[in-house]
Amino acid sequence: MVEELTQAEGAIATCADTATWAQPEGELIAALDTAHRLEQRLAAVKLALIRELDGRGTATAQGASSTAVWLRERLRLTVPAARRLVDLASVLDTGNPGVRHALADGHIAVDQAPVIADAVDSVQAAAGPEAADKALGVLVEWAGQFDPTLLRKLSTRILDHVAPDIADAAAKAALDAEARRATRDRHLTVSALTDGRLRLTGVLDTETAGLLRAAIDPLIAPSGPDHQRSPGQRRHDALGDVCRLALRSGELPEHGGDSAQIVVTTSYDGLTRQLGSGALDTGLHLTAEAVRRLACDAAILPAVLSGAGQPLDLGRQRRLITGPLRRALVLRDGGCAFPGCDRPPRWCDAHHIHHWADGGDTSLTNAVLLCGHHHRHLHHSDWAVRLAGDGHPEFVPPAWLDPEQVPRRNHYHRRT
Repeated sequence: MVEELTQAEGAIATCADTATWAQPEGELIAALDTAHRLEQRLAAVKLALIRELDGRGTATAQGASSTAVWLRERLRLTVPAARRLVDLASVLDTGNPGVRHALADGHIAVDQAPVIADAVDSVQAAAGPEAADKALGVLVEWAGQFDPTLLRKLSTRILDHVAPDIADAAAKAALDAEARRATRDRHLTVSALTDGRLRLTGVLDTETAGLLRAAIDPLIAPSGPDHQRSPGQRRHDALGDVCRLALRSGELPEHGGDSAQIVVTTSYDGLTRQLGSGALDTGLHLTAEAVRRLACDAAILPAVLSGAGQPLDLGRQRRLITGPLRRALVLRDGGCAFPGCDRPPRWCDAHHIHHWADGGDTSLTNAVLLCGHHHRHLHHSDWAVRLAGDGHPEFVPPAWLDPEQVPRRNHYHRRT
Protein backbone atom coordinates (compact mmCIF):
# COMPACT_ATOMS: atom_id res chain seq x y z
CA MET A 1 0.00 0.00 0.00
CA VAL A 2 2.81 2.40 0.82
CA GLU A 3 4.36 1.81 -2.61
CA GLU A 4 1.08 2.59 -4.42
CA LEU A 5 0.52 5.71 -2.36
CA THR A 6 4.08 6.84 -3.06
CA GLN A 7 3.46 6.46 -6.79
CA ALA A 8 0.25 8.47 -6.47
CA GLU A 9 2.16 11.14 -4.58
CA GLY A 10 4.63 11.39 -7.44
CA ALA A 11 1.83 11.85 -9.95
CA ILE A 12 0.29 14.56 -7.80
CA ALA A 13 3.66 16.32 -7.56
CA THR A 14 3.85 16.33 -11.34
CA CYS A 15 0.38 17.89 -11.55
CA ALA A 16 1.32 20.51 -8.95
CA ASP A 17 4.26 21.58 -11.11
CA THR A 18 2.09 22.00 -14.21
CA ALA A 19 1.47 25.60 -15.28
CA THR A 20 -2.29 25.98 -14.84
CA TRP A 21 -2.34 29.32 -16.68
CA ALA A 22 -1.45 27.53 -19.92
CA GLN A 23 -4.36 25.06 -19.73
CA PRO A 24 -7.64 25.53 -21.62
CA GLU A 25 -10.63 26.31 -19.42
CA GLY A 26 -12.34 23.01 -20.22
CA GLU A 27 -9.30 21.02 -19.09
CA LEU A 28 -9.02 23.09 -15.92
CA ILE A 29 -12.63 22.27 -15.00
CA ALA A 30 -12.14 18.58 -15.78
CA ALA A 31 -8.94 18.55 -13.73
CA LEU A 32 -10.74 20.20 -10.82
CA ASP A 33 -13.46 17.54 -10.88
CA THR A 34 -10.86 14.78 -11.03
CA ALA A 35 -8.77 16.27 -8.21
CA HIS A 36 -11.87 16.55 -6.02
CA ARG A 37 -12.86 12.95 -6.73
CA LEU A 38 -9.35 11.72 -5.96
CA GLU A 39 -9.35 13.73 -2.74
CA GLN A 40 -12.48 11.91 -1.56
CA ARG A 41 -11.14 8.50 -2.54
CA LEU A 42 -7.88 9.21 -0.76
CA ALA A 43 -9.90 10.28 2.29
CA ALA A 44 -11.54 6.84 2.30
CA VAL A 45 -8.09 5.25 2.42
CA LYS A 46 -7.01 7.60 5.22
CA LEU A 47 -10.11 6.82 7.28
CA ALA A 48 -9.60 3.07 6.80
CA LEU A 49 -6.03 3.42 8.09
CA ILE A 50 -7.19 5.45 11.10
CA ARG A 51 -9.88 2.90 11.96
CA GLU A 52 -7.41 0.02 11.82
CA LEU A 53 -4.81 1.85 13.92
CA ASP A 54 -7.51 2.81 16.42
CA GLY A 55 -8.69 -0.79 16.65
CA ARG A 56 -5.15 -2.06 17.26
CA GLY A 57 -4.62 0.43 20.10
CA THR A 58 -1.55 1.90 18.41
CA ALA A 59 -2.07 5.32 20.02
CA THR A 60 -2.14 4.06 23.60
CA ALA A 61 0.75 1.68 22.91
CA GLN A 62 2.81 4.71 21.88
CA GLY A 63 1.89 6.64 25.02
CA ALA A 64 -0.98 8.81 23.77
CA SER A 65 -4.20 9.09 25.77
CA SER A 66 -6.36 8.52 22.68
CA THR A 67 -6.18 8.08 18.94
CA ALA A 68 -7.37 11.66 18.48
CA VAL A 69 -4.51 13.01 20.58
CA TRP A 70 -2.06 10.77 18.72
CA LEU A 71 -3.34 12.05 15.36
CA ARG A 72 -2.98 15.62 16.59
CA GLU A 73 0.71 15.08 17.17
CA ARG A 74 1.29 12.83 14.19
CA LEU A 75 -0.56 14.86 11.57
CA ARG A 76 -0.38 18.26 13.31
CA LEU A 77 -4.15 18.62 13.55
CA THR A 78 -6.36 20.28 16.10
CA VAL A 79 -7.95 17.88 18.57
CA PRO A 80 -11.50 18.56 17.26
CA ALA A 81 -10.36 17.84 13.69
CA ALA A 82 -8.60 14.66 14.80
CA ARG A 83 -11.63 13.55 16.80
CA ARG A 84 -13.89 14.05 13.77
CA LEU A 85 -11.62 11.77 11.75
CA VAL A 86 -11.76 9.05 14.40
CA ASP A 87 -15.54 9.33 14.69
CA LEU A 88 -16.08 9.28 10.95
CA ALA A 89 -13.75 6.31 10.55
CA SER A 90 -15.80 4.45 13.16
CA VAL A 91 -19.09 5.34 11.46
CA LEU A 92 -17.88 4.15 8.09
CA ASP A 93 -16.52 0.93 9.59
CA THR A 94 -19.52 -0.07 11.67
CA GLY A 95 -22.33 1.29 9.47
CA ASN A 96 -23.62 0.17 6.10
CA PRO A 97 -20.55 -0.85 4.05
CA GLY A 98 -22.12 0.76 1.00
CA VAL A 99 -21.34 4.20 2.39
CA ARG A 100 -17.67 3.37 2.70
CA HIS A 101 -17.61 1.93 -0.81
CA ALA A 102 -19.35 5.01 -2.24
CA LEU A 103 -16.68 7.23 -0.69
CA ALA A 104 -13.86 4.96 -1.86
CA ASP A 105 -15.28 5.02 -5.41
CA GLY A 106 -15.44 8.82 -5.38
CA HIS A 107 -19.24 8.94 -5.71
CA ILE A 108 -19.73 10.98 -2.51
CA ALA A 109 -17.67 13.52 -0.56
CA VAL A 110 -16.31 13.17 2.96
CA ASP A 111 -18.79 15.67 4.40
CA GLN A 112 -21.67 13.82 2.74
CA ALA A 113 -20.65 10.43 4.13
CA PRO A 114 -21.87 10.93 7.75
CA VAL A 115 -25.13 12.43 6.45
CA ILE A 116 -25.81 9.37 4.34
CA ALA A 117 -24.66 6.98 7.06
CA ASP A 118 -27.05 8.53 9.61
CA ALA A 119 -29.97 8.39 7.19
CA VAL A 120 -29.27 4.79 6.14
CA ASP A 121 -29.00 3.68 9.78
CA SER A 122 -32.33 5.36 10.54
CA VAL A 123 -34.00 3.59 7.62
CA GLN A 124 -32.45 0.29 8.68
CA ALA A 125 -33.89 0.65 12.17
CA ALA A 126 -37.32 1.69 10.90
CA ALA A 127 -37.83 -0.44 7.80
CA GLY A 128 -35.12 -3.10 7.62
CA PRO A 129 -32.05 -3.84 5.48
CA GLU A 130 -33.81 -3.96 2.10
CA ALA A 131 -35.18 -0.45 2.52
CA ALA A 132 -31.77 0.67 3.83
CA ASP A 133 -30.08 -0.53 0.62
CA LYS A 134 -32.67 1.38 -1.44
CA ALA A 135 -32.09 4.48 0.66
CA LEU A 136 -28.35 4.22 0.10
CA GLY A 137 -28.81 4.19 -3.66
CA VAL A 138 -31.13 7.21 -3.59
CA LEU A 139 -28.88 9.21 -1.27
CA VAL A 140 -25.73 8.49 -3.27
CA GLU A 141 -27.57 9.73 -6.36
CA TRP A 142 -28.65 12.87 -4.52
CA ALA A 143 -25.07 13.40 -3.30
CA GLY A 144 -24.13 14.08 -6.91
CA GLN A 145 -26.51 17.03 -6.94
CA PHE A 146 -26.69 18.51 -3.43
CA ASP A 147 -24.26 19.81 -0.79
CA PRO A 148 -24.18 18.18 2.68
CA THR A 149 -26.55 20.71 4.26
CA LEU A 150 -29.28 20.27 1.67
CA LEU A 151 -28.63 16.55 1.52
CA ARG A 152 -29.27 16.24 5.26
CA LYS A 153 -32.49 18.19 4.90
CA LEU A 154 -33.65 15.93 2.08
CA SER A 155 -32.60 12.79 3.95
CA THR A 156 -35.15 13.46 6.68
CA ARG A 157 -37.86 12.38 4.22
CA ILE A 158 -35.99 9.48 2.62
CA LEU A 159 -38.62 7.03 3.87
CA ASP A 160 -41.14 8.72 1.57
CA HIS A 161 -39.11 7.25 -1.31
CA VAL A 162 -38.16 3.81 0.02
CA ALA A 163 -40.89 2.92 2.56
CA PRO A 164 -43.84 5.30 2.18
CA ASP A 165 -46.18 3.08 4.22
CA ILE A 166 -44.27 3.85 7.44
CA ALA A 167 -42.87 7.27 6.55
CA ASP A 168 -45.29 9.38 8.57
CA ALA A 169 -44.93 7.36 11.75
CA ALA A 170 -41.15 7.29 11.41
CA ALA A 171 -41.02 11.03 10.76
CA LYS A 172 -42.99 11.67 13.94
CA ALA A 173 -40.69 9.38 15.93
CA ALA A 174 -37.63 11.13 14.48
CA LEU A 175 -39.10 14.55 15.29
CA ASP A 176 -39.81 13.46 18.86
CA ALA A 177 -36.28 12.12 19.20
CA GLU A 178 -34.83 15.35 17.84
CA ALA A 179 -36.92 17.36 20.31
CA ARG A 180 -35.59 15.24 23.17
CA ARG A 181 -32.01 15.75 21.97
CA ALA A 182 -32.56 19.50 21.64
CA THR A 183 -33.95 19.69 25.17
CA ARG A 184 -31.05 17.67 26.52
CA ASP A 185 -28.33 19.60 24.67
CA ARG A 186 -29.64 23.14 25.23
CA HIS A 187 -27.21 25.39 27.08
CA LEU A 188 -25.86 28.91 27.26
CA THR A 189 -22.43 29.79 28.58
CA VAL A 190 -21.61 33.33 29.66
CA SER A 191 -17.83 33.81 30.03
CA ALA A 192 -16.42 37.01 31.52
CA LEU A 193 -13.44 38.47 29.67
CA THR A 194 -10.75 40.38 31.51
CA ASP A 195 -11.94 43.77 30.21
CA GLY A 196 -15.51 43.40 31.43
CA ARG A 197 -17.02 42.14 28.20
CA LEU A 198 -18.84 38.82 27.94
CA ARG A 199 -18.50 35.96 25.47
CA LEU A 200 -21.72 34.07 24.74
CA THR A 201 -21.63 30.51 23.45
CA GLY A 202 -24.30 27.88 23.44
CA VAL A 203 -26.94 25.89 21.61
CA LEU A 204 -30.60 26.92 21.60
CA ASP A 205 -33.43 24.46 21.19
CA THR A 206 -35.75 24.97 18.22
CA GLU A 207 -38.40 26.88 20.14
CA THR A 208 -35.95 29.25 21.81
CA ALA A 209 -34.11 29.74 18.53
CA GLY A 210 -37.40 30.77 16.94
CA LEU A 211 -38.10 33.19 19.78
CA LEU A 212 -34.65 34.75 19.49
CA ARG A 213 -34.96 35.22 15.75
CA ALA A 214 -38.45 36.65 16.08
CA ALA A 215 -37.13 39.12 18.66
CA ILE A 216 -33.94 40.29 16.96
CA ASP A 217 -34.57 39.86 13.23
CA PRO A 218 -36.76 42.97 13.00
CA LEU A 219 -33.97 44.92 14.69
CA ILE A 220 -30.98 43.87 12.60
CA ALA A 221 -31.82 45.65 9.37
CA PRO A 222 -29.54 48.57 8.47
CA SER A 223 -30.80 51.59 10.35
CA GLY A 224 -30.14 54.26 7.75
CA PRO A 225 -28.18 55.12 4.60
CA ASP A 226 -25.05 56.03 6.55
CA HIS A 227 -24.93 52.99 8.83
CA GLN A 228 -21.55 51.29 9.15
CA ARG A 229 -22.37 48.34 11.44
CA SER A 230 -21.52 44.82 10.37
CA PRO A 231 -24.23 42.12 10.55
CA GLY A 232 -22.60 40.77 13.71
CA GLN A 233 -22.64 44.21 15.31
CA ARG A 234 -26.29 44.66 14.37
CA ARG A 235 -27.19 41.32 16.01
CA HIS A 236 -25.25 42.37 19.11
CA ASP A 237 -27.10 45.67 19.30
CA ALA A 238 -30.44 43.95 18.70
CA LEU A 239 -29.83 41.66 21.67
CA GLY A 240 -29.12 44.72 23.79
CA ASP A 241 -32.37 46.31 22.60
CA VAL A 242 -34.31 43.19 23.58
CA CYS A 243 -32.76 43.28 27.06
CA ARG A 244 -33.64 46.96 27.45
CA LEU A 245 -37.22 46.21 26.46
CA ALA A 246 -37.39 43.41 29.01
CA LEU A 247 -36.04 45.69 31.74
CA ARG A 248 -38.45 48.44 30.75
CA SER A 249 -41.44 46.09 30.89
CA GLY A 250 -41.24 45.79 34.69
CA GLU A 251 -42.33 42.15 34.43
CA LEU A 252 -39.01 40.46 35.17
CA PRO A 253 -38.83 38.55 38.48
CA GLU A 254 -37.30 40.31 41.46
CA HIS A 255 -33.63 39.86 42.13
CA GLY A 256 -32.51 40.20 45.72
CA GLY A 257 -35.77 41.92 46.66
CA ASP A 258 -35.50 44.58 43.93
CA SER A 259 -37.07 44.74 40.50
CA ALA A 260 -34.62 43.95 37.69
CA GLN A 261 -32.63 47.06 36.92
CA ILE A 262 -29.14 48.39 36.23
CA VAL A 263 -27.42 50.65 38.74
CA VAL A 264 -24.60 52.88 37.51
CA THR A 265 -22.38 54.46 40.15
CA THR A 266 -20.39 57.61 39.37
CA SER A 267 -19.35 60.89 40.94
CA TYR A 268 -21.51 63.96 40.36
CA ASP A 269 -18.57 66.22 39.53
CA GLY A 270 -17.18 63.76 37.01
CA LEU A 271 -20.58 63.30 35.42
CA THR A 272 -21.24 67.01 34.98
CA ARG A 273 -17.75 67.64 33.64
CA GLN A 274 -18.07 64.67 31.26
CA LEU A 275 -14.90 63.17 32.70
CA GLY A 276 -15.96 60.64 35.32
CA SER A 277 -16.02 56.92 34.64
CA GLY A 278 -18.55 54.74 36.39
CA ALA A 279 -19.16 51.25 37.69
CA LEU A 280 -22.08 48.87 37.35
CA ASP A 281 -23.43 47.10 40.40
CA THR A 282 -21.87 43.94 38.93
CA GLY A 283 -18.41 45.46 39.45
CA LEU A 284 -17.71 46.20 35.78
CA HIS A 285 -16.44 49.66 34.80
CA LEU A 286 -17.75 52.00 32.12
CA THR A 287 -16.30 54.95 30.24
CA ALA A 288 -17.45 58.49 31.01
CA GLU A 289 -19.32 58.64 27.70
CA ALA A 290 -21.17 55.39 28.44
CA VAL A 291 -22.15 56.67 31.89
CA ARG A 292 -23.63 59.85 30.45
CA ARG A 293 -25.57 57.90 27.85
CA LEU A 294 -26.95 55.46 30.39
CA ALA A 295 -27.81 58.30 32.74
CA CYS A 296 -30.46 59.55 30.33
CA ASP A 297 -31.96 56.12 29.67
CA ALA A 298 -35.34 55.74 31.34
CA ALA A 299 -34.52 52.12 32.17
CA ILE A 300 -31.42 52.97 34.20
CA LEU A 301 -31.21 54.17 37.80
CA PRO A 302 -28.21 56.45 38.45
CA ALA A 303 -26.48 56.28 41.81
CA VAL A 304 -24.54 59.57 41.89
CA LEU A 305 -22.00 59.98 44.68
CA SER A 306 -20.45 63.09 46.22
CA GLY A 307 -16.71 63.56 46.47
CA ALA A 308 -16.82 61.81 49.85
CA GLY A 309 -18.63 58.85 48.32
CA GLN A 310 -22.03 59.66 49.84
CA PRO A 311 -25.12 59.01 47.68
CA LEU A 312 -26.49 62.27 46.29
CA ASP A 313 -29.07 60.78 43.96
CA LEU A 314 -30.32 57.20 43.87
CA GLY A 315 -32.71 56.98 40.98
CA ARG A 316 -34.30 60.45 41.01
CA GLN A 317 -37.80 59.60 39.92
CA ARG A 318 -38.47 63.12 38.68
CA ARG A 319 -35.62 62.68 36.20
CA LEU A 320 -37.16 59.63 34.54
CA ILE A 321 -39.31 60.09 31.46
CA THR A 322 -42.17 57.75 32.35
CA GLY A 323 -45.93 57.62 32.57
CA PRO A 324 -47.91 60.42 30.86
CA LEU A 325 -44.72 62.19 29.75
CA ARG A 326 -43.45 59.13 27.90
CA ARG A 327 -46.90 58.56 26.37
CA ALA A 328 -46.88 62.16 25.10
CA LEU A 329 -43.40 61.61 23.69
CA VAL A 330 -44.58 58.47 21.89
CA LEU A 331 -47.54 60.35 20.43
CA ARG A 332 -45.26 63.12 19.18
CA ASP A 333 -42.34 61.08 17.79
CA GLY A 334 -44.07 57.79 16.92
CA GLY A 335 -40.81 55.85 17.33
CA CYS A 336 -37.10 56.54 16.93
CA ALA A 337 -36.92 60.11 15.67
CA PHE A 338 -33.52 59.76 13.99
CA PRO A 339 -33.76 60.26 10.21
CA GLY A 340 -34.30 57.02 8.30
CA CYS A 341 -35.02 54.81 11.35
CA ASP A 342 -38.24 52.79 11.55
CA ARG A 343 -37.85 51.42 15.11
CA PRO A 344 -41.17 51.54 17.03
CA PRO A 345 -41.56 53.22 20.45
CA ARG A 346 -41.14 50.05 22.49
CA TRP A 347 -37.54 49.76 21.30
CA CYS A 348 -36.71 53.37 22.16
CA ASP A 349 -35.12 55.23 25.05
CA ALA A 350 -36.12 58.73 26.08
CA HIS A 351 -33.09 60.95 25.49
CA HIS A 352 -32.66 64.34 27.17
CA ILE A 353 -31.76 66.84 24.43
CA HIS A 354 -30.03 69.03 26.99
CA HIS A 355 -28.44 66.50 29.33
CA TRP A 356 -30.01 66.32 32.78
CA ALA A 357 -26.54 66.35 34.37
CA ASP A 358 -25.96 69.71 32.67
CA GLY A 359 -29.13 71.17 34.12
CA GLY A 360 -31.58 69.96 31.46
CA ASP A 361 -35.12 69.51 32.70
CA THR A 362 -37.38 66.50 32.25
CA SER A 363 -40.05 67.76 29.89
CA LEU A 364 -41.55 67.12 26.49
CA THR A 365 -39.60 70.03 25.03
CA ASN A 366 -36.29 68.55 26.21
CA ALA A 367 -36.79 64.93 25.18
CA VAL A 368 -36.69 62.80 22.06
CA LEU A 369 -37.24 59.08 21.42
CA LEU A 370 -34.18 57.20 20.13
CA CYS A 371 -33.59 53.51 19.51
CA GLY A 372 -30.59 51.91 21.20
CA HIS A 373 -28.35 52.22 18.15
CA HIS A 374 -29.13 55.87 17.46
CA HIS A 375 -28.97 56.73 21.15
CA ARG A 376 -25.40 55.46 21.17
CA HIS A 377 -24.73 57.08 17.80
CA LEU A 378 -25.88 60.48 19.00
CA HIS A 379 -23.58 60.31 22.03
CA HIS A 380 -20.63 59.17 19.91
CA SER A 381 -21.01 61.39 16.86
CA ASP A 382 -21.22 65.05 15.87
CA TRP A 383 -24.93 64.91 15.10
CA ALA A 384 -27.09 67.38 17.03
CA VAL A 385 -30.79 67.21 17.85
CA ARG A 386 -33.18 70.05 18.55
CA LEU A 387 -36.88 70.82 18.42
CA ALA A 388 -38.02 72.78 15.39
CA GLY A 389 -40.57 75.59 15.46
CA ASP A 390 -43.44 73.11 15.08
CA GLY A 391 -42.32 71.21 18.17
CA HIS A 392 -40.99 68.15 16.33
CA PRO A 393 -37.36 66.95 16.58
CA GLU A 394 -34.91 67.56 13.78
CA PHE A 395 -31.31 66.42 13.50
CA VAL A 396 -28.40 68.48 12.23
CA PRO A 397 -25.78 66.33 10.46
CA PRO A 398 -22.06 66.91 10.99
CA ALA A 399 -20.29 69.12 8.47
CA TRP A 400 -18.28 66.23 7.01
CA LEU A 401 -21.55 64.54 6.03
CA ASP A 402 -23.37 67.66 4.86
CA PRO A 403 -21.37 70.88 4.53
CA GLU A 404 -24.63 72.82 4.48
CA GLN A 405 -25.79 71.03 7.65
CA VAL A 406 -29.41 71.04 6.53
CA PRO A 407 -31.60 69.67 9.35
CA ARG A 408 -33.16 66.28 8.71
CA ARG A 409 -36.30 64.61 10.04
CA ASN A 410 -37.67 61.11 10.32
CA HIS A 411 -40.48 60.52 7.83
CA TYR A 412 -41.22 56.89 8.72
CA HIS A 413 -43.56 57.55 11.63
CA ARG A 414 -46.96 59.08 11.20
CA ARG A 415 -47.13 62.31 13.18
CA THR A 416 -50.09 62.87 15.47
